[in-house]
Amino acid sequence: MSDQINGKPPTSFWIIAGVALVWNLIGMAIYYMQVTSSPEDLAQYYNDVELAFITSTPTWATSAYAIAVTAGLLGCVFLLLRKAWAIPMFIISLAGIVVQDIYGFLIADGIGVWGARGAILPAIVLVVGIALILYSRGSKDKHWID
Repeated sequence: MSDQINGKPPTSFWIIAGVALVWNLIGMAIYYMQVTSSPEDLAQYYNDVELAFITSTPTWATSAYAIAVTAGLLGCVFLLLRKAWAIPMFIISLAGIVVQDIYGFLIADGIGVWGARGAILPAIVLVVGIALILYSRGSKDKHWID
């Protein structure tokens, strides 16, 4: 009750924001690895069909990935700084996630390439993206960020 009145976030706010930051740093690292690795390097981790899927991804879909991870990371930084700019950053990140998923699942048949297991991580990413928007909006309502 007093936390909501005085605008001081609880310990859980810092834990959630910190975990979200680590989540987005991991996303950024995976993105960086994917766009800077040669096809030969990627071939160590993926079969031929998966590698073809990754290497044939159009620039606009890769750009959506870059926007999603960068905006998500910035959203977490703003959340930790207790700034409401976290909200639009998480919305931009979610837009990038949606565009990336449209390519991966509706245009490029990601399920055909990766199988049902290939939908698990994108689904988690989508849920986390939505949760971060809702959490940051709630934090603003409670005056934890402004």
